[in-house]
Amino acid sequence: MGPPVHEASVRDWNFMLDINARTMFLVSSAVIPVMLEYGGGKIISVAARAATEGKANMGLYCVSKAAVITLTETLAAEHKFNNINVNCILPGTIDTPQNRAAMANADHGSWVPTTDLANVIMFLASDQARSVTGAAIPVYGKS
Repeated sequence: MGPPVHEASVRDWNFMLDINARTMFLVSSAVIPVMLEYGGGKIISVAARAATEGKANMGLYCVSKAAVITLTETLAAEHKFNNINVNCILPGTIDTPQNRAAMANADHGSWVPTTDLANVIMFLASDQARSVTGAAIPVYGKS
C-alpha cells in the first residue's frame, strides 16, 4: 500500500488526501446547494475498513479514508434537519480484477463482491434508509 509514513513524500500525502477526502469535499460542496434547493438528497461515500485503525505501510491511505468518515459524520450533523442523508461504506478488500492481480496468492473467496457493495449502496440510496445518516457501514465480507 505504500512506504512507512516517514518515507512518504508530501506529493504522496497530497495525492492520497486529494483522491479520497478532497473529492468528497468538492462533490459535497457542489451537490448540497442543489439538494437544499430541491428539499433533500443522499450522499454515499466510500471510506474503507482501513480507516478504522492505523496499519503499517498504509498510513496515508488510512488517514485519507478516516477523513472520509469524519467528513461524512460532519455533513450528516450539519444537514440532518435538511432531509439530506450522508453515509459512507467501509469495504474490506473488494474483489476486483486489479486487486486479484495485485494479490494473486490471497484468498479471493473472502473478499467483498462488488455486487454486495452495490446492494448496500442501493439500500442507503433508498427511502428505506431515510432514518440512516452519519453512518459508516462495515461491508467486510469474510475478510
